[in-house]
Amino acid sequence: MNEKEVISIKQRFGIIGNSSTLNHAISVALQVAPTDMTVLITGESGSGKESFSKIIHQLSHRKHGQFIAVNCGAIPEGTIDSELFGHEKGSFTGATEARKGYFEVTNGGTIFLDEIGEMPLGTQARLLRVLEYGEFIKVGSSKVQKTDVRVVAATNVDLQEKVNSGKFREDLYYRLNTVPIYVPPLRERGEDIQLLFRKFATDFSEKYRVKPISLTAEAQETLVRFPFPGNIRQLKNLVEQISVLEMDREIDNQKLVKYLPTPNRNVPVLFEKAAADEGISERDLLYKVLFDLKKDVSDLKKLVYNGTVPETTPDTADNLPQLLEDQINQEIPEPNRETLVIESDSEQAKTYELEKVEDISHETEEDESLSIEKKEKELIIKALKKNNNKRKYAAQDLGISERTLYRKIKQYEIEE
Repeated sequence: MNEKEVISIKQRFGIIGNSSTLNHAISVALQVAPTDMTVLITGESGSGKESFSKIIHQLSHRKHGQFIAVNCGAIPEGTIDSELFGHEKGSFTGATEARKGYFEVTNGGTIFLDEIGEMPLGTQARLLRVLEYGEFIKVGSSKVQKTDVRVVAATNVDLQEKVNSGKFREDLYYRLNTVPIYVPPLRERGEDIQLLFRKFATDFSEKYRVKPISLTAEAQETLVRFPFPGNIRQLKNLVEQISVLEMDREIDNQKLVKYLPTPNRNVPVLFEKAAADEGISERDLLYKVLFDLKKDVSDLKKLVYNGTVPETTPDTADNLPQLLEDQINQEIPEPNRETLVIESDSEQAKTYELEKVEDISHETEEDESLSIEKKEKELIIKALKKNNNKRKYAAQDLGISERTLYRKIKQYEIEE
């Protein structure tokens, strides 16, 4: 396929760009168009896949037949069979009359199935029968009908991955993928971004009757470096916004950046620089956060057992973490009494003051746990004695449910 033919196709179908990957995709479309082979167009959303389906149809012997574009992802699963293959009157609730499907209407033409990866498995089996034998059956009918339709499919997902996960039929995948065409995303097309920007700027200047916008050299570099996850659609919306909102028609880098969305961050901002400097992964950062959190909880437990928290003022508030650390490292006298919070099912936990049984400031975490259980058992025994072993009232005094109290009695083997 020579270069002149590719240029002619670009002019005819309004395709802007000179990147090698784009030219290769156009060349493949030109070669396959005269045949009746099934074509699978792959590429990201907004990259212009539908334009290639129109090229294939218009350059084929079916160009005088009907062309229908169907978005498989936009049709509910319960009605897609009816939309594609038609239905008979009374075949389901609401089917007040018979209806022709797209495969019957486009007989002799081309049907473009966009987002083919979203098609339900049951519908995939029906589509495979059309591709293999050129026949289908309407919903609610037993009559086999013939159709002569060329199928051009497109997807923005990895169909091979869907096949591996059991969400797409393998036989249909290979039947559709007879001739693959890859449409490159905008970020892979280099200088095409500037060409498209100027084209859209001219279009919107005519539409809104204003002078077309232009970019400074620095702004052009920023535009080319931007990833454009929304591809051509996103670039077109960007140019329209700037054309309407900016009074100055020369756009510098500072103005352009205002209209470019900030890329999504996958890690906390505070750790972003540290990750870049140290070359550590997101998982490592999360582990670090969890270990730091565990240390903070342990430090707070020490403060609670020591019975004191450093006072802060507006002047010392910013240094609170350091004050806490200093407080922990100090030898703080044990108070004579301790406040204990008992597990509660109500909104507010009840607290009880206990006489100190023993010094726990230097115990291990296991000893601390045993000490708490011992005191909890003592409180339950006291509550039961106070209420003559009536669990309902004892539970109310403790601030827990009767069911929780029963479980605690069993746990601590308390004899009533």
